[in-house]
Amino acid sequence: MDARFTLEKRIEAELKSYDGKMCIYADDFHGNVLTIDADEKVETASTIKVFILACLFDEVEKGRASLEDMLTYQEEHAVDGSGVLCALEPGAVLRVKDAATLMIIVSDNIATNMMIDYLGADTINACIRKLGCKDTELHNSIHFDRYDKLGTTTASDYAGMFIRMAKGELISPQADSKMIEILKKQHYNSMITRNFPPVYMDSDNADEVLIHVASKSGSMDACRNDGGVIYTPYGPYVLVMLNKEFGDAMYYPDHPATVFGAKVSRMLLDQFLALEGRFL
Repeated sequence: MDARFTLEKRIEAELKSYDGKMCIYADDFHGNVLTIDADEKVETASTIKVFILACLFDEVEKGRASLEDMLTYQEEHAVDGSGVLCALEPGAVLRVKDAATLMIIVSDNIATNMMIDYLGADTINACIRKLGCKDTELHNSIHFDRYDKLGTTTASDYAGMFIRMAKGELISPQADSKMIEILKKQHYNSMITRNFPPVYMDSDNADEVLIHVASKSGSMDACRNDGGVIYTPYGPYVLVMLNKEFGDAMYYPDHPATVFGAKVSRMLLDQFLALEGRFL
């Protein structure tokens, strides 16, 4: 094949007209890894919630936390933004596993603050370092009126979480499987799956769905991010796309980061399916 038409070159050509910077890490689990600016630091937005989830399961594994503990929504947890707990009043009581699930599947900010309070920011950051994510850090809880930074990560760090989780090598096979099942229920897949053929993902019978995605996205004024494991009939692959330095901070479905991220994601899917489970 002409070296000018490698998958990486085609993605780079697609991004020439993008008014922003996309940091990419993709792994097909067969030794083929594609990276573009994968070690550049980017604001996490809600992608930090995957690291918090991993810390929770690590603490449970060590016997220092329990998924059945009860948490109370306190005034200090209150924050606007994504989720459903903002429709409730402080005083609501949730099991830890329910707060963690809401944190992921509807990106609930109040549930996230409850989890940060339960685990402790220092514990979370120590766990992140233990997991080998040298460029990832939780800076603050979610309070937009007090802080303009939530967390920092890289495409390499974020992809590494999903790669090891998919292999059952992050916390333990059992814990990793439970986290994957939570991530598969995530409601916000506007970037990774936006351009996937609906026939691959839509069926009245769940057993007939050809492609499943376990992912977590995140958006703030400074970033538009998405990443996860894409499960196909030919096996899984991991894709992470972190976007920064775009000109338009507004939130809308056709934001350039979302549109170009969807294009990149579809290019990788098509290549993976065409080569029956590989990028190369």
